[in-house]
Amino acid sequence: MNLAISAAQEIKPETLVLLNLRGISSYTDQFLICSAASERQVRAIADRIEERLALKRSRLHHREGYEEGKWILLDYGDLIIHIFDKETKDYYDLERLWRDAPRTRVIPPEDSPSCQEAS
Repeated sequence: MNLAISAAQEIKPETLVLLNLRGISSYTDQFLICSAASERQVRAIADRIEERLALKRSRLHHREGYEEGKWILLDYGDLIIHIFDKETKDYYDLERLWRDAPRTRVIPPEDSPSCQEAS
């Protein structure tokens, strides 16, 4: 999970949030949700994460949405990664759907002014 976070951060996503779904979901332990400014950047984040996790021999079970580049899902079993363009992220709002899940906001950080304004 830390490797996926650092790989995503290299491509400078607009947001990056980790949801802990242990005890809430029966099919995964965590969601990593990030957003990017363009479809090209969405694909670049997905590519970087896949490259880094492949080096550690993490098995990618399933990938969806790469061709469209609006919402790419990378399923690593206990970690499912959602990479959105901004419009699609706002529309589906997974953070709201999983609002009971404990979360760690990586980008912007929890204590950033933009995060405090949104509260």
